Amino acid sequence: MVARTYSMGAFGLEAFPVEVETDLSTGLPAFEVVGLPDAAVKESRDRVRAAMKNCGFDFPVGRIVMNLAPADKRKEGPIYDLPLLLSLLKASGQLACDTDGAAFLGELSLSGQVRRVCGVLAMAVKAKEAGFKELFLPAANAREGAVIQGLTVYPVNDVQQLVGHLTGKKPISPERPGPREHIVEDMPDFADVRGQYEVKRALEIAASGGHSVIMVGTPGSGKSMMAKRIPSILPEMTFEEALETTMIHSIAGKLPEGSALLSSRPFRAPHHTISPAGLSGGGSSPKPGEISLAHNGVLFLDELPEFTRPAMEILRQPMEDGVVTISRVGGNAAFPCRFMLVAAMNPCPCGYHGHPTRPCTCSPRAVERYQSRISGPLMERIDLHVQVLPVEFQQLSGKNTAESSAQIRKRVNTARQLQVERYKGLGYSCNAGIPSSQLEETVKATHEAQSLLEAAFDRFGFSARSYTRVLRVARTIADLERSENVQADHVAEAVQYRTLDRRL
Repeated sequence: MVARTYSMGAFGLEAFPVEVETDLSTGLPAFEVVGLPDAAVKESRDRVRAAMKNCGFDFPVGRIVMNLAPADKRKEGPIYDLPLLLSLLKASGQLACDTDGAAFLGELSLSGQVRRVCGVLAMAVKAKEAGFKELFLPAANAREGAVIQGLTVYPVNDVQQLVGHLTGKKPISPERPGPREHIVEDMPDFADVRGQYEVKRALEIAASGGHSVIMVGTPGSGKSMMAKRIPSILPEMTFEEALETTMIHSIAGKLPEGSALLSSRPFRAPHHTISPAGLSGGGSSPKPGEISLAHNGVLFLDELPEFTRPAMEILRQPMEDGVVTISRVGGNAAFPCRFMLVAAMNPCPCGYHGHPTRPCTCSPRAVERYQSRISGPLMERIDLHVQVLPVEFQQLSGKNTAESSAQIRKRVNTARQLQVERYKGLGYSCNAGIPSSQLEETVKATHEAQSLLEAAFDRFGFSARSYTRVLRVARTIADLERSENVQADHVAEAVQYRTLDRRL
């Protein structure tokens, strides 16, 4: 007898429906799972056998062949435990029900409990597209799957509960999609930062337009302190941004248990010992790296010159395209990675080159060698270059309170809302994503602004890439001032944030 149930699989962010077929015939006892399963899927045989026995079912004696179709796509992970068990129950005549309109996901414990799995959101989206009406998920994943409208999601705690629902004895209440929550986290506040008004202005511009920024300054000047406060001034994610970001974290297994959609923009701060694969993603079954986990959020690289050259250079293409593609034998996996790069570095090995009072002990050659660890092409891709000077004693000891993150965030939200409305339906939502082909019509600069930009271009030897970066930053400065056109003073401020182009 042949029985079938349905499940889902995923390669990267791409999900696909899986048909679980079971053939039970006479012969020497055997239990085979075919259809390109990995080791975790093959081990499902033992979990299914133990779960059936401990839930009061009889494990059939005979030759069992279970096929996961399509057979040319690799099946990975323990997510097929639940559909394998149901298919075997149906084939052995211990369960009589119609499951053709439903998909099942879940890892089994030996006692029949259903454990949470990774990648549920991407598979729920595809399940709806494939025409499934019902999705049975581990209870710990139910809120995540219920985000998708038009799909009835049932939370399952154990096998016996599921069988009771399928036979109509004790129906499971479907998971109700709750209202989208915005959890206000206890984040560090810019009110704690004394002085550094020019740097905070640059970070406000960066947050408003989604621009990348590098801070160069001596130790103790507050670079890391300010970088860790950037999430407190970032605008809230739109539903589409939250859905995309949550999908990436779900695939990577980084989503907190019981979560629905992420409410806060991610902030990733990998150590400088990270490998290129750790940044870009990889593995035999491609998983997202730090640059994708920072999608729609912040990637903070402290002590940038201490990262390996290959790790730094891996950032170049994703910063331009907003997507990283990982090629493996089984196919190509593309992960979105539109992140806001925030980098910090000292000006030299000892850290005190250019300090007003402390002498630098490095030779000019050592300073040049240290700064040249960051290649010119990578530096060109960073929108704002900010010099961070030491804070004076009067500013540190003064009683004047600094502007809070909430005050800065109001201005950032206003500027970002202008951009969301301006770029509606164009595939990007902030000034940092403006394609070069649309710069002229989007960045409406006055004649004086164009003249000033031309003079700066000739004087400082800007490249074409630097030119586009200046225009994008100038557009953001204009948005902060609610100006329809880009004025000369907007361009002048944007040009002053390209200091390192002249050095490298």
